[in-house]
Amino acid sequence: MNELLASAPVGAIKVALVLALAFFVGLEREEAKQRDATLGFGGVRLFPLIGLVSYGLALVSSPGFVPWVVGFGVIGGFMLLSYRHKVEHDSTVGVATEMSALLVYVIGGLVQYEHYWIATTLGVVCVLLLELKKGLEGLTKHVASTEIITAAKFLVLAAVILPVIPAREITRFQINPFRIWLVVVAVSGISFASYVLQKLLEGRGGLFLSAILGGVYSSTVTTVVLARQAKGESRPHRFAGAILTASGVMYARLVVLVALFNRGLALRLAPVFLSLGAGACVVGWLVSRRAESNASRSGKPPEPKNPLELGAAFLFALIFVVVLILTSLAREYLGRAGLYSLAAVMGVTDVDPFILGLTQSSAASVPLPTAAAAILIAAASNNVVKGIYAYSFADRATGRASLGLLAGLAALGLIPLAWM
Repeated sequence: MNELLASAPVGAIKVALVLALAFFVGLEREEAKQRDATLGFGGVRLFPLIGLVSYGLALVSSPGFVPWVVGFGVIGGFMLLSYRHKVEHDSTVGVATEMSALLVYVIGGLVQYEHYWIATTLGVVCVLLLELKKGLEGLTKHVASTEIITAAKFLVLAAVILPVIPAREITRFQINPFRIWLVVVAVSGISFASYVLQKLLEGRGGLFLSAILGGVYSSTVTTVVLARQAKGESRPHRFAGAILTASGVMYARLVVLVALFNRGLALRLAPVFLSLGAGACVVGWLVSRRAESNASRSGKPPEPKNPLELGAAFLFALIFVVVLILTSLAREYLGRAGLYSLAAVMGVTDVDPFILGLTQSSAASVPLPTAAAAILIAAASNNVVKGIYAYSFADRATGRASLGLLAGLAALGLIPLAWM
């Protein structure tokens, strides 16, 4: 096969690719036209012809583009006439067929100039967009304007702000603005993905799945929400199991976040954290199943909240900088004991800034075993605090069960300190 491809003329391969992609798009339009005659012209013959015209004009245009551009204008004129003819008979018709024909013309030129990957990608995406018309248009019934704004906020964080931030270290604390904002984007991206999944699966999967997705977003927030909801449900085991599960997912989430910025530290933490996370999820599931076997299922999954507020992102960046400075000072003046003490204190709030701050430290300033031990302490401290939150906000039975389970998870999380 490879010898056959090597001996075939390059032009023959290009023509075959143009015909294949154009025929693929034309086949979809032919099938759609059979369902709805108002879609107008074009099918398995015309689309390949458009692709071949484009390829031929691009071939004779080299090294210029004038004939190919003129051809694009001519094809565009035919598309305009076609659309005008359709509108005269039905004012509600769209322009998807005409636009796909123009795209096929572009694909022919791309193949001639050997942009094979782009041409193939455009052809496949075109067919998907045409074929998924009903599903895509149905999104407007399920996606509120607030969700579009949420996605736009993430694009602002990742594509607008990040590229213009300077990537150099400043101050004696080696603050790198670009890496700081990159951390903000990473945390926001993972939280945003969890939020999207929760919205897509809203009303499905039950409390346990919501606890898993909530743990990806923020196990602390999920614990508080579940604890408050448990107060009126009288299902202590079910909610305590869900709270434990959210904290188990936290360990997997931390491994992913640490791996994005410090692979060596992530490799050191992964066996312990993934074992703790898997064990907590399994025990949480078993505990919640115990309640469901004795009572009817009740309780609504926690309502997901939008994690992407620009104010919250800037606040996270500020907290991250403060934690970086505190970590540097504790390491410089108090040594390893000071760093461990700071880790225990940071567990009272969100542990992400402290843990991700350690990923920014060089191996010379904070050795990997010390950083890993500090992260274990911070995660264990955070579990204890979440247990206190659950005890405070839930009914007594759920609170006691949650506090016991999370305290046990924290204790297990400290055992690896013996060999770090």
